[in-house]
Amino acid sequence: MKKEERAYGMWDSPITPRHLALGIRLSDVMWDSDGETLVWLEGRSDRGVLVAKCRGEAARDLTAELSVRARVGYGGGDFTVAHGIIYFISDGRIYRQPLVGGGARPITPPFGDAASLAVSIDGHFIVYVHSDGTNDAIAICDSDGKYWPQRIADGDDFYSQPCWHPSGKMIAWISWDHPNMPWDGTQLHLGVLQMNESSLPVLRNDRQIAGSESVAIFQPQFSPDGRSLVYVSDESGYGNLMIYDLDTRTSRPLTSGDEEIAQPGWVQGERTYGFTRDGSAIIYRARTNGRDTLRRIELETGSIESFKRELGDYSLFSQVSPSPTENAVALIVQGATIPPRIVTYSLGSRPRVHRFSTTETTPSGDLSTPEQVTWKSGDGEIVHGLYYAPCNEAYVGHGQPPAIVQVHGGPTSQYAIGYQAQAQFFTSRGYAVLQVNHRGSTGYGRAYREALNGKWGVVDVQDTAAGARFLASSERADERRLVIMGGSAGGYTVLRCLTEHPGLFRAAICLYGVSDLFRLALETHKFESHYLDSLVGQLPEASAAYRERSPINSVDKIIDPIAIFQGEDDKVVPKEQSETIVASLQRRGVKYEYHLYPKEGHGFRKAETIEAFYLAVERFLRENVLFA
Repeated sequence: MKKEERAYGMWDSPITPRHLALGIRLSDVMWDSDGETLVWLEGRSDRGVLVAKCRGEAARDLTAELSVRARVGYGGGDFTVAHGIIYFISDGRIYRQPLVGGGARPITPPFGDAASLAVSIDGHFIVYVHSDGTNDAIAICDSDGKYWPQRIADGDDFYSQPCWHPSGKMIAWISWDHPNMPWDGTQLHLGVLQMNESSLPVLRNDRQIAGSESVAIFQPQFSPDGRSLVYVSDESGYGNLMIYDLDTRTSRPLTSGDEEIAQPGWVQGERTYGFTRDGSAIIYRARTNGRDTLRRIELETGSIESFKRELGDYSLFSQVSPSPTENAVALIVQGATIPPRIVTYSLGSRPRVHRFSTTETTPSGDLSTPEQVTWKSGDGEIVHGLYYAPCNEAYVGHGQPPAIVQVHGGPTSQYAIGYQAQAQFFTSRGYAVLQVNHRGSTGYGRAYREALNGKWGVVDVQDTAAGARFLASSERADERRLVIMGGSAGGYTVLRCLTEHPGLFRAAICLYGVSDLFRLALETHKFESHYLDSLVGQLPEASAAYRERSPINSVDKIIDPIAIFQGEDDKVVPKEQSETIVASLQRRGVKYEYHLYPKEGHGFRKAETIEAFYLAVERFLRENVLFA
């Protein structure tokens, strides 16, 4: 079919704002103990819904009235399932509900927030992370709600990922303290429990077995035979699997090399590996240059097998959950042109899809495949990114396209080679997209991530501006129609780019961006209340850097049109951070838009908000980039 020539940015696209708004978020999947039932969590607009699928039966919703969502830090660790019972968190409380039918009932009181639930092998007890907003701890309750829950490990600032030994007499968990973030340095603890017939177990012994102020530990898990504890450590510079022998009290590496098995611990409950049913091997995902490979390592021989043939179309894997009864694994998968799916996979067979996150009706000719690119920053350092060319089977443009330069949040996040719905929204309309993995991003080793320490607002800005110029110099985009876009920490980089490089971008899109570093240090939530100590410096010694790098103090340099989007209930970056920028833009007559969404927090969830956001963005770009 001959393509119609039409101006870039004006192409008709099947990926509508409504299409994006109606998609579901797949955040976790796991098996029941008998391996017969699969349970996963779907985000539908602003609600979290648990879904169960028993072998040979259709999937069915488990939760109707209650929205499932944990709220410790950025969330995660929302549910677990064991012995035919689903345990989940709603409004901070732990609920219990049979898989076979019947209603949910709370087993913990309405106090604080819970996350990262782990059920003992006998099903009698649950350990979890508890936070009252000020103090965090490892807590324990019984699975029937008979006893009042108890904190059994506290004193550190943060906790995550508790797990049970098969005997039910030991637990392991991770903790860390300010000013560290969980990817800076954490401690892996091993605790011995004393069992009581008439009350909850109590912790009698706690010793640190791995980790330090400068070594981060991720996802501890005991082996099924109870002889060892596996975890991920970045001591080598990359997150690799380690195994700790409980008898000899010694550790040894299982994997090595420049690949990443860990995830930055922004949320609870993340899993990148799991033991096979007989405990002889581990199935794990390893990431290199933004692409995942699913692998199996035999513990006795150390031999590693990669599952590439049957999984070749998928490039990202998350929430790895091997079956407890057979040689199969459940996980969330996606590819560059494949939206997230829940699948199960057995060696030698094709993956079986149990849930699609969207209708997947977009023609393949309208989906862009990313190109891995690198460029030199202003100081000569190499920067990584993904480039998406405009792609639509019906249209062709003339000359060079306008481009959206996207900056991720965190700033430890990473643009990986998965399904980037926002990028496809733009490329199918005739925009190019560059996703910048500036220094500070995850996935390229600890040294690359730590290159941002003390330099936030400097090297991320250099790397992003250099990326925009790279697009023009390589003739991948029109240098007169470059747009910068980012949210949260990425929104901060957007504002800093506008103040440090006025005129480089034709327009900007900023979502809940940080404008005042002093205010952020004082007002943000506990999890990030000392994050700026490493990114910028400790106060008051680093006051000059805070002042110099706060966009609000140089907002008079912003001359480019900007659309600002903000959640009214944002506790991480409160709306005042956006409104101080808006007040200056309004006073100086700079062209801007400000969209404040009620009942939205740090990141938009409601379908009506998402649809309104994309409609506003599309109109803003037409008025300020295409027809300006």
